[in-house]
Amino acid sequence: MTFWLVIGFFICQRLIEMLVAKRNEKKVKAIGAIEFGAGHYPYMVAMHAAFFLSLIGETWLFHRDPSRFFLLLLAFLLAVQVIRYWALWSLGTYWNTKILVVPNATIVKKGPYRWLKHPNYMVVAIELMFIPLLFNAFITAILFTCLNGWMMMVRIQTEEKALNQYLLN
Repeated sequence: MTFWLVIGFFICQRLIEMLVAKRNEKKVKAIGAIEFGAGHYPYMVAMHAAFFLSLIGETWLFHRDPSRFFLLLLAFLLAVQVIRYWALWSLGTYWNTKILVVPNATIVKKGPYRWLKHPNYMVVAIELMFIPLLFNAFITAILFTCLNGWMMMVRIQTEEKALNQYLLN
């Protein structure tokens, strides 16, 4: 039961974020946003879906029990959500799961963006490592931490190039 509550929370969170991203995409495209990284985007979405399937599969197939550090890990993950929503709130309509750049807009430097260039990517990296650890799903934790590292190298390079080309500093 605990497993499904926790996983359900994170899956619902992702689905709601996709709805917000779609709404924001329409708004910024209406003011001239240009999309970058469309080629890798489906792979990123597939990776996130595969993460949850892997987590469910590993936990079920190998009869993984919750970690003895479950409450500590869960508290940490919930605290990290504050950074996620602070980042999303700081970007407002500009936040998206896609790389959408409005030419000549100003780079956001408020909220966590004062200290980190990509706070939401940091949150995702933490989640992909620590959500599986809640249930001792070490294979999923290692595999998706590595896959996400590769995806973030591609994504951040694409995003930085687009931002440097089209935004005002």
